Formats: sequence, structure tokens, C-alpha cells
Amino acid sequence: PYSLESGGDGSGLWKSTDGGETWTNISTNKGLPKGVWGIVGVAIAPSNTDKIYCILENKDGGLFSSSDGGETWALQSSDNNIRQRAWYYTKVFVDPKNENVVYCPNVNFMRSRDGGKTFQAVNSTPHGDHHDLWIDPEDGNRMIVADDGGAQISFDAANNWSTYMNQPTVQVYRVSTDNAFPYRVLAPQQDNGAFRIKSRTYGSAITATDMENAAGSESGYIVADPLNPEITYGGNYMGSMERLNHITGESRAINVWPIDNMGAGADAAKYRFQWNYPIFFSPNNPKKLYAAGNHLFATEDEGKTWQIISPDLTTNDKKKQASSGGPITQDNTSVEYYCTIFTATESWVEKDLLWTGSDDGLVHISKDGGKNWENVTPKACPQWMMWNCIEVDPFKKGAAYIVGTRYKLDDFKSYIYKTEDYGKTWKLIVNGINPLHFARCLRADRKRPGLLYAGTEYGMYISYDDGAKWKSFQLDLPVVPITDLTIKNNDLIVGTQGRSIYILDDLTIIQENNPDIVNKNLHVFSVNPAYRMPGGGRRGGRFGGGELRNAGMNPPNGVMMNYFMKNVTDSTKLSIEVMDKNKKLIKTFSTTSKDNKIELTKGMNQFEWDMNYKEAEKVEGLILWNGFIGGPKAAPGNYFAKFKTGSDSIEVPFSVIADPNYKTSQSESEEQFNHLITIRDKSSEIMKAIKSIREMRQQMNDFSARVGKELPKEVKQQIDTVNKQMTAVEDALHQTKAKSGQDVLNYPIKLDDKLSSIYNASAAGQSGLNRQSKEAYAELVVQIDEQLNKLKKIISEDVLKLNQLIHEKTLPVIGVKKEDKEKE
Repeated sequence: PYSLESGGDGSGLWKSTDGGETWTNISTNKGLPKGVWGIVGVAIAPSNTDKIYCILENKDGGLFSSSDGGETWALQSSDNNIRQRAWYYTKVFVDPKNENVVYCPNVNFMRSRDGGKTFQAVNSTPHGDHHDLWIDPEDGNRMIVADDGGAQISFDAANNWSTYMNQPTVQVYRVSTDNAFPYRVLAPQQDNGAFRIKSRTYGSAITATDMENAAGSESGYIVADPLNPEITYGGNYMGSMERLNHITGESRAINVWPIDNMGAGADAAKYRFQWNYPIFFSPNNPKKLYAAGNHLFATEDEGKTWQIISPDLTTNDKKKQASSGGPITQDNTSVEYYCTIFTATESWVEKDLLWTGSDDGLVHISKDGGKNWENVTPKACPQWMMWNCIEVDPFKKGAAYIVGTRYKLDDFKSYIYKTEDYGKTWKLIVNGINPLHFARCLRADRKRPGLLYAGTEYGMYISYDDGAKWKSFQLDLPVVPITDLTIKNNDLIVGTQGRSIYILDDLTIIQENNPDIVNKNLHVFSVNPAYRMPGGGRRGGRFGGGELRNAGMNPPNGVMMNYFMKNVTDSTKLSIEVMDKNKKLIKTFSTTSKDNKIELTKGMNQFEWDMNYKEAEKVEGLILWNGFIGGPKAAPGNYFAKFKTGSDSIEVPFSVIADPNYKTSQSESEEQFNHLITIRDKSSEIMKAIKSIREMRQQMNDFSARVGKELPKEVKQQIDTVNKQMTAVEDALHQTKAKSGQDVLNYPIKLDDKLSSIYNASAAGQSGLNRQSKEAYAELVVQIDEQLNKLKKIISEDVLKLNQLIHEKTLPVIGVKKEDKEKE
């Protein structure tokens, strides 16, 4: 764990001619270098199996070739562009048809066309740091390269490559969130820079446009200023630290100590900062930023000055701080630095309570903000533990969890400890975790005591009993290393090594999980508050529904209601009534509804209310330039939902929260909502009027056609009068001449369409109602009511007169008996 070594006794090249039954060491064959060997790469030319290439790490190393099956060798190239960082690269590949076309991937994608004598960088690859290559054995033009950006395909022998932007292959070390809305996830991604990305958007998905660079680079912690999310801080190797203003673009270097020791061992540094050194804000003082090397440092002026607030909290074993790399090639980027603080945190439960864990096995605590420190390392833990994560118990003072790894010592067990007495005693809590699935991180649920989430090398685990027993918690998460976890707004954010970031939306179901639930006919879980955002409807899930490709799925944009039903058959009925704060019905959804239908499954179910009220009435086939009027989105406030099935009925409260990006008051939101409801209802009046006109017209036409020539003159005249008057009203309410979408450019829109335009203007945005929308409606509603009142008068007077004439003049003529007149 404290020294990376490439090379030494046992390194070499071996050959078998009997399928691996026996082997011969050919490392000393003529032409191969003497002395200590390191990593070795070998390739046989498929077109000439006597032609062998060997690239090896040695003081006189490079690319060697043999034309006689490895009996004799000759150095072809010692170009450092194919030899640099030998342990990290050192592979060779040969074209299947041409023994002289050789590839040695390295920082650049290196190719030789003369048997390895000279190499040129193939500059068309879309990313650097090339680690592997597959060449189609039938066609050397077809190949796949693996690099620090992912994988890319070429069909023309590396001249052109596909993109890597279609793969969620981000490898993150740590994840954090900011206080923006929607909150962003911040992380460093290996060899691709630090970034922040929105957890949800106002659009249909989370895309590349929602991702941007953040402070720092590929390896360090990235954190946002708690008071201003547009300021981020990020670390990188060799103690580098950046403060980035996302508004102005200003970047400041605020390293605790700005002398770069790249290439030197840890012993050359004044302070030892490893590749992934901790950076975090105080949860009790939002202006206080911490950084951890071998000491803990703090600043309250954005990095202009730093104070040492601890002694060296490591073993400070100088024998373990020498230059790394082994006997041939040194390699020091600070990822190899040892005797450093690897994890640290400040308690949000107790002010001034600090915890640190080092990569050489020590745990320390300070109860006074760093003035005094105590070694509280678990007595039973093995030597050289790399403490990777410390989590404070949210419910109990003095309690904390700490996670360590020893995989660098071929020990793949999990080491998770808990203390309840400030580290005086520790308990190992790993029962149920596969002994090869070593844990890296743990987070404690913020609402349910004893509910724990652990990230391991092979996925997620969960415990409901404070770590006494763990079980797999994979759902649809890929089996992938989990490097870090964090909780924000009751969401669980998961950072992975190679499969990007996942979010489990709304932990309520997990927090309220209870064995008794499965014995109930109906159980409804608490409903999480929902933000009132534009749009509506489900947009896919993350970690529990949906799959990341080249776009992230937004959480559902609505109120999510989770419920359990023990018995579900084809005849099972369920209704859900959504009500306002006064328990006035908004909408009813049911298994028997046509428009608001619920689909049921046995066990867990999920219902989503998009927060929209009932739409205005519609008349099918109307041409409207501004569209039909929908249902207004619910105003922020308190609501209820009542679930009914059989004799079971459960009512749950929930709340709709205003989008915090808008500074609209509750009264302004309610004014806007009430105005939209008023317009919606007036639109419904118009639509009902048009329906009535058309129904009555149809009845009169049908009646006239049925009676035919026997229709008395007085009745016919009255039908014509009613029809003419109703048509005038209809033509005022709606543009009846429009028969296609853009006919209204020729025939001006009428009152219903104008009302829709006011609705659209009034509904736009979330900043309240403007005066002109209210004034426009007040002016238009007078004209609308005038026509509606005309229709009422037509019905109450002219239609009544028509009915009387029909009774008196028409029914006797067509032979309807007196007792059947009313029915007729």
C-alpha cells in the first residue's frame, strides 16, 4: 500500500511449444537486455508466426523483434514515446496481415509501419492514455481502442474513430452536491476533469449541455460554496487546489503549499497531499473550508490563508515515503504518496467535533475544533488500513462509522466499524457482506436511525439494523465498484468507478420499510414534497427504473405516491381522490376511469399526480390557434390524497413546494392559480354553449327532416329564427369558417381563441400574474358573457316558444296522442 513497484526478480519472457505444459525462460536469449526486467508485452505476427515483438521495461529496454520464433532478438526502437510510464502501458499489437505494422499504445496512440524501427503518433484518436487494443484477426482495418475516455471503434486502421461521448463510463472518486436548485452533483472524473451536472432539468432529459467543468481536475474532491453554488473548490494531485467562479470564469490557485514536487517521492514534500486528499466545508460554519494532507488545514478567507489545526495525524514512517516505481522506472504523481490523511469530516451533530482517518491506519478525533487530538484507532483492526470514509451518526452524539480497505494487500474483506463513545471502543459491522466485496464508503440515512447504505467493490449493500446485518441493495444498478455516496433532498447519489453517477430518487419507501406492510390489503407510504416545476408527467427514473445512455433521465415531474396492495385480481378496484387543502376534490383517478385510469400490480405500485387540475371542456374538431385550455398547475400548498379499495380507505397529506428559483410569494401564486381557474371555467362555459348550440341545431334539423312537408309554417319560421340567433352566438364565440390550422390567418379568431391567448399569457412563467392579463380578461369576459346571456335568452324564450308551437301545431298533425306529447 505504500510503494508501487514494477520489476524485479521473476520478471521475464517465457515460451511454451506444448500448449503450456512446459515452459522455457528465453529472457537471456541473444539480443535481449541484461539486468533487471520490469513489465513485458509480447505479440506474435499472425501473418508470420516466427515474427515476434517484445516491448519491455529495462534500463536498456524498448521494442525488440525476433524473426526466428524468439531464438534471437534485435532492438528496433527505444523511443521514449512508447516506453514512458512503463508499468502503466507497455503493450504491443501487430496487424493480422502485415507483420511490419505494429502498434504500441501509450499516452499517444503510437504506430509503426516499418517493423517497429520508427513510430508516429496517430493523432485521430479522440482521447489520450491508450491502454488496450483489439484488432480484427480477419481485417486489420477494424479495431477497438480502450483509453481513459472509454472505447472507440475504427474501420480504417486508426485513421478515424468513433466517439466516446455515447458511453456513461465516467470513473469518479468522490461525489458531493451543491445548494442550487435543482441541485447539482459534483465529482472528479479520471483523466477527464472535474465536473458538475444537474440532478434534474426543466427539459426532458439531462444532457451534455447540463454538464460543465468545475474546480479541480481528475482526482480530487470537488465541493461547492454552501452560500454560493457558483463558487466551487477542487483538488488534484500534488496538493493542487483551485477556486473557480462559474459566473466570471476566474480561477485561483489556492494550494495550501504551492511548491510542485512532481516526480519526487513523498519525502520531498513539505506537506504530504495524496492524489485524492480530502476537501470539505464545515457544516457548522459555511465559510470554513478544510483540506487534509498529513496535517488538517482550515481557511475562512477562501484560501488566501491556511492554518494548520492538527499535528501530523499519520505514522509519518519515513521508510514508507520514498520515491515510488521500483528498481527501473520511477513514477510519482502523489497517488503513491503514503502517510497521509485519507478521509476527514466535521460533525454536523456536534460543533467543533473533527474526525480523521489516515491511509496508514490511524484514526484521530478532536472535540475542540483542532486544538487537541486523540488517537482512537480501533484496537482490533489490522495493520496498514487505508481509512477511506468517515460518517457521523445523524442521531447520536459521539457516534460515527468508519470504512477502511486493505485490497492493496490482497485482503478483500470489508472493514466497517462503529463507535458510540467518541472512538473509545469500536465494533466491526460487516455481517452479510460478501468477504470479497470490500467496502469503500458508507452513509447513514438522515430520517431513519440505523438505516445504512454501503458502497463496495461489487455494488451496493443496505442495513436496517445499524450494521448488524447487511444485504445486497442492487435493484437495477450495474455490478460496479461504488466509490462514494452522498444524500441530498432525500435522494441517494451513487458514484461509480466506470459507470458514471446514479441517483435513487426519494428514499421514503426504504425509510418506511416494515415487515408488517406485506400483511396489509392496502398500505400507502408517506408522500415526499414535490417541487412545482414546468411540465408534467413521468420522465424516467434513475437506479430503480430507466437506464443511462448518452442522456440522464430526469426524476418524475409530479407528486409521487407509493403504495402496496397485497391482493390484486382483474376485478380489484382502486380509486385515488386528490383534494386541496380544504379537501375539495380536484381529480379522481381509478381502475375504471377512461381518462384517469390506474393500472394495478400485486405488491408495490406507484401513482403520479402531475399537479394539474382538470382541463376545460373541449369540443372535438374545433380549430383554435391558441389551443384548448388545460388544467392549471396546483399552487404551492398542502393537499391530500384518499386511496379507496374495497373496505380499505387511507388518506395521506402531501405538499407542493414552490420552485426556489423564483421569488414569488404564496399570495401571488394563489392569485395566478385562481385567475387561471376562472379562465378555465369560463372556457368551459363557452365550450358547453357551443355544444348546446350544435346539439339543439341537430335536434331541430332531425325533427324537421322527420316531419317533412307536414311541418307547419309557424314552426318552420320559429326553427329558422332560433337557428339564426344561435348561429350568430356561435359565430361570435368561435371562428366557424376555419377548417384547417392556418385558416385563422384568413378568418380572424373569435372569443374562445382570444380567451385561450389570455390563459397562455397568464400561465406563462412562475412569477405571478401581470396586470394586463387581468385587465385583458376583464375586458374580454364582458363580450363573452354578452353572448352567453344571449344564448340563455334564446333558450329561455325562443326555444321555449318553439317547443310550445311544436306541441300545439305539429304533434297533432303527425298524429301523436295527447298522453304521448310530453314524451315526444
